[in-house]
Amino acid sequence: MKGQREYLDEEKFSGHGHMVSDLLHKFSRWYELHRERELLASLSDEALKDIGVSRADVEHESVRPFWDDPMHK
Repeated sequence: MKGQREYLDEEKFSGHGHMVSDLLHKFSRWYELHRERELLASLSDEALKDIGVSRADVEHESVRPFWDDPMHK
């Protein structure tokens, strides 16, 4: 019986481990989006012109909330 109990407990926690992993991935992705938007906003007008992005595009992107993920990762 003890072996069965340990198996059930491991099974229960493995599901939570997946949820925790997904949550950590989501937080990591949100931080990545926040950082990328900050870096984009810090680029000079010349650098933005080189990559084909206008200052208006940057302003539009930089006001998006951190959880607004265009790639839905």
